[in-house]
Amino acid sequence: MTAEEVKAEEMSAAAAAATEGEQGVDITPKSDGGVLKIIKKEGTGTESPMIGDKVTVHYTGYLLDGTKFDSSRDRKDKFSFDFGKGEVIKAWDIAVGTMKIGELCQITCKPEYAYGSAGSPPKIPPNATLIFEIELFEFKGKDLTDDEDGGIIRRIRKKGEGYSKPNEGALVEIEVEGRHGDRVFDKRTLRLEVGEGENYDLPPGLDKALQKMEKLEESVIYLKPSYGFGSAGKQKFQIPPDAELQYDVKLKSFEKAKDSWEMNTEEKLEQGSIAKEKGTQYFKEGKYKRATLQYKKIVSWLEHESGLSDAEDTKAKSLRLAAHLNLAMCHLKLKEYSQALENCNKALELDSSNEKGLFRRGEARLAVNDFELARSDFQKVLQLYPSNKAAKAQLAICQQRIREQHEREKKMYANMFQRLADKEAKVETDTVRKDDTEMKDDKQNGVEEKTEVDVEA
Repeated sequence: MTAEEVKAEEMSAAAAAATEGEQGVDITPKSDGGVLKIIKKEGTGTESPMIGDKVTVHYTGYLLDGTKFDSSRDRKDKFSFDFGKGEVIKAWDIAVGTMKIGELCQITCKPEYAYGSAGSPPKIPPNATLIFEIELFEFKGKDLTDDEDGGIIRRIRKKGEGYSKPNEGALVEIEVEGRHGDRVFDKRTLRLEVGEGENYDLPPGLDKALQKMEKLEESVIYLKPSYGFGSAGKQKFQIPPDAELQYDVKLKSFEKAKDSWEMNTEEKLEQGSIAKEKGTQYFKEGKYKRATLQYKKIVSWLEHESGLSDAEDTKAKSLRLAAHLNLAMCHLKLKEYSQALENCNKALELDSSNEKGLFRRGEARLAVNDFELARSDFQKVLQLYPSNKAAKAQLAICQQRIREQHEREKKMYANMFQRLADKEAKVETDTVRKDDTEMKDDKQNGVEEKTEVDVEA
């Protein structure tokens, strides 16, 4: 008997057992017998998939008569889906949520937990009870980072309500429990603005995660060091440098911050001034990324504002100019030179002779070794503001770097020309040697030919 025939016979027996009500444990939330499960091989560990986890399985599906209608094993291609998101039939979301890594189980699912009265033509008829064999290989939480570098992983223990989520600046009430290894180091209920977490001794990754949560959601957040307390650690909580952290978070409630379109001009100007003050405070504390978030708010609120009075226009331009100049400074501190350059250019569009805009653009260009353009910026600063000592010092550095660059280029070209000359000389020598060899061969051949001619004569 072939392996396929053995499997078909096993499934026929399983189907017969299913009709006798001996097919396994009822795992449906309603205990209505809609999904029955038998564990064929125990898994390992204590955790099962949570809502939103990416799970990877192998499966084979059968009708009650033992007919196989689908198999990832036959395709030799594991199947992945987001658990608890309705991407698969109800029976799967119920069953996989009870499994452990490495577990192999068999489930029998009634039509209302499978494809219902419609079936899935042509292989699955209407009102079909199905049997699946499922093996769970892995599951992992959702990566919330922009770069998908695995720095912030979320796993949802309890799904929230609705679809709305907190935005930057939203007022939230949360319950948090922070863990390092097996130790709980922080357990509090807090009210704060999203984006202000560091003021409450929360790591930056948690601020990011809050913006992905729904009301009453309960999640586990895993943070790599760069999204936690970094290389400095956190002495207050006895967290060592480069520590990985885990936070259990419940979002109890939130009130979204107004979006730009929800504010009138007066509100935007008022909030812009507040954001500027917050950004400046963050900058003084060395929290440059936090500062950039505040300055970016000003730009987003006021960059495309129209229909302003003269007084409003003056104030709006002043705030935008300060925001771009300060963003440039933050990006310089963070060594993000292309962003610094971009913001300097934006500032100079508003004020073409702005001292700080020209100077900081020069610094950004100098940092990326664009010495000629950097020199041009520092020269312009000195033309407009002759007493700027910092610009004089930077100009001197530019001049020195340009001289050094010219010296390197001279040496490089000299070496290059020497290599070319050496190569040409070698080619000429090889050609001469080849010609000499050919002449010797011709001479020898010529003697032989002459001898033959003399004989014939």
